[in-house]
Amino acid sequence: MVLLLGACLEYGILIYEYMANGSLEDCLFKKKNKRVLSWQLRFRIAAEIGTGLLFLHQAKPEPLVHRDLKPGNILLDQNYVSKISDVGLARLVPAVAENVTQCCMTSATETFCYIDPKYQQTGMLGVKSDVYSLGIIFLQLLTGRAPMGLAHHAEESIEKDSFVQMLDLSITDWPLEQALCLAKIAVKCAELRRKDRLDLAKLVFPELDKLRDFAEQNMTMTMPIILGCTTPSPSHSEASMQQDLISDLQLAHSESSSAPSTPTKGKP
Repeated sequence: MVLLLGACLEYGILIYEYMANGSLEDCLFKKKNKRVLSWQLRFRIAAEIGTGLLFLHQAKPEPLVHRDLKPGNILLDQNYVSKISDVGLARLVPAVAENVTQCCMTSATETFCYIDPKYQQTGMLGVKSDVYSLGIIFLQLLTGRAPMGLAHHAEESIEKDSFVQMLDLSITDWPLEQALCLAKIAVKCAELRRKDRLDLAKLVFPELDKLRDFAEQNMTMTMPIILGCTTPSPSHSEASMQQDLISDLQLAHSESSSAPSTPTKGKP
């Protein structure tokens, strides 16, 4: 998560750590003259996003759903280490029957193409709503394309054994086997029905970890030094701040849920 460093209540300002390389959206679509991200960085970023999302989903006592996961909310620091931002929109969701986590929402704040179709139809939000968004982001990391219809086109290409034609042409040395592996994961994450989507902890994260290891093993000395940087483990203070953020969100949710409604005065 992007670390919240402080706040000014008087002016309503939140102060976050500086992320020097802007958003993943800027880099993928080469805005502001951003450099092309190598496939090694893209694999690493995919693993980092998955790790951050899993951190939210495993929050206690209830999972946190981000609700607005998209490349514009993935920020990159000076070493191109990615962190999830805009966690303030996250919602606590209570566990219900059959271990399904969901909550009824009345409005959508996310960018349309990243929204879980089930959420669009019913307003029911769950951890697999984020998994859908994650799948779209993975496909964008591979293709550099806009999100509209991307999952459908990717699935068709995989079935026709032609996904290689969808890969981002700005990269000429894609490892095809590993890229196809990530594409298949992405398509399964972006299934229309929630029950068909992959479990983040059990199925997605282990594969992302393998892809990150593969990327790090294939970084060469001729690459910029930033590619040799591995994702640092959070320090004790950073982990504490992240946990404090989740605790604050949980407290705010608890207070809003338990606050008594204001009685309406009747007419005399």
